[in-house]
Amino acid sequence: MTAFLEAFRAALSSLMAHRMRSFLTTLGILIGTASVIAVVSLVQGFSQSISDQFADLGGSTMTLQAYNDNENFRTGRLNFITFKDVDVLRYRVPGVDKVVPTMQVAVAGTGYRGRTASPQVIATTSEFTAVRARYPELGRFIVESDDKGRRRVVVIGAQVRDDLKLPDNPVGEFIRIGSEWFKVVGVMEKQGEILGFSQDNYVVIPFDVGRAMTGNNTQPFMSISFTVADLEQVEPVRERVKRAIRVARKIKPGAEDDFRVEAADSFVKQFEQVTGTATAVLAGIVSISLLVGGIGIMNIMLVSVTERTREIGILKALGATRRDILVQFLLEAGLLALLGGLIGIVLGIGIGLGVASLIPGFPPAQVPLWVIAAAAGFSALVGVVFGIMPASKAAGLDPIEALRYE
Repeated sequence: MTAFLEAFRAALSSLMAHRMRSFLTTLGILIGTASVIAVVSLVQGFSQSISDQFADLGGSTMTLQAYNDNENFRTGRLNFITFKDVDVLRYRVPGVDKVVPTMQVAVAGTGYRGRTASPQVIATTSEFTAVRARYPELGRFIVESDDKGRRRVVVIGAQVRDDLKLPDNPVGEFIRIGSEWFKVVGVMEKQGEILGFSQDNYVVIPFDVGRAMTGNNTQPFMSISFTVADLEQVEPVRERVKRAIRVARKIKPGAEDDFRVEAADSFVKQFEQVTGTATAVLAGIVSISLLVGGIGIMNIMLVSVTERTREIGILKALGATRRDILVQFLLEAGLLALLGGLIGIVLGIGIGLGVASLIPGFPPAQVPLWVIAAAAGFSALVGVVFGIMPASKAAGLDPIEALRYE
């Protein structure tokens, strides 16, 4: 241990004696580490924001939606979820608890006192809040009697309130949706933005009202969210839903489904897989600069061996073993790389936070501890690996020839 500490002290003294050269040598490692940290922090921040949005949706929540491939879009023969599918889920599938159809209604914008906006118009039922974990901030949400009575009431998003310049508490105001007037009964909680796109630019109306506005000649885009009464029966219920929908749609045995039944948390898992792959690929690409930095360390260390040939000869003449010289030069290379890595980590965190704050609506950067530990460890490893050749050369010098070196 004493010999190791002495080698560490000697390596540190050598680096301090050539501060500028040491700093320039670590630039490659510094830039590579900063790039890795910045890229990973941005991707992890985005991934975390998506996961947080689905955090309130448990594994018992599922979504039935139509499936369309490239052939469907090319030919214009699209598949849709129908009102009949809603009734199948409500009345024919044991184990299904709450059923919430969500339909997009095509209208010519909304208006209020001469001001107009173009929010997404969603028609749904009173159980939307329980299944989708979104609640009103002001007023109330749609209730069952609104739907049954086809009342012209609406719950708006925060962005719609701002765009139409409605009062801070617009409950009781009337806004125009398409060609009809609706009474505002609530304002939904603000969700913010993702990549500059507002999540609050929508209005919610009763499902049967939206159905009447759509008419019988237009097939609306619709999906159905539903919950499972018993969490342990999620998979059996999923299979029962598939069988019931296939029968309702008259899909022949052996034919592929034209719909998908997905668990709410499956979207998060798929997204995490995508972001994990993207993080690995991007980190691998920018890590090439770490290898370039390692080559720079190897070159400088080889030069250092040449410059310190007489010093090495003196150390060997005084009794230093091959192992002592090898450890000293390996420690020197490792410290060089670790120094660059630590500075790069701090710089990378700053870059990630700065870039995230400059992009409108981008979630804050997240820097997991494992990334910091991995970056520091990999930097030191690069230094040691690329320092093996110079250290071996130094350790292999003949002491007599080293002392004669001019």
